[in-house]
Amino acid sequence: MNWYLKVLQEYANFEGRARRQEYWMFALFQIIAVIIAMLLDNFLGLSFGAGIPYGWLYLIYALATFIPTLSVSVRRLHDSGKSGWWYLIVLVPFIGGLWLLVLLCMDSEFGQNKWGPNPKGEGNNAAIDQIGTE
Repeated sequence: MNWYLKVLQEYANFEGRARRQEYWMFALFQIIAVIIAMLLDNFLGLSFGAGIPYGWLYLIYALATFIPTLSVSVRRLHDSGKSGWWYLIVLVPFIGGLWLLVLLCMDSEFGQNKWGPNPKGEGNNAAIDQIGTE
């Protein structure tokens, strides 16, 4: 949960780097929240129509977390040594989404790159190491 809150606190920060763990923990909580919003939409009768499983709660949540999701994705690409513009590869039919998934799963680029120091590097992750130990 702390990883999710960390991303929301840096909601419009497109600079720097994000570790794999930061990105994927955020993605996990994002998926859980989306499923809960869809279930609430159906349970409360707020879905948009026949056969559409989502409604107003889902739409509001998706819009509220669009910028944080985009920013953590760009920082994750920076960590693997790619420009944030690589996110647009998802627009390529069929292969684009798979290639973006590969880029998001890549390990951090060792050492410092042009987007900053490695968040897993020595002395750089003191704050991140404290997450989950409190």
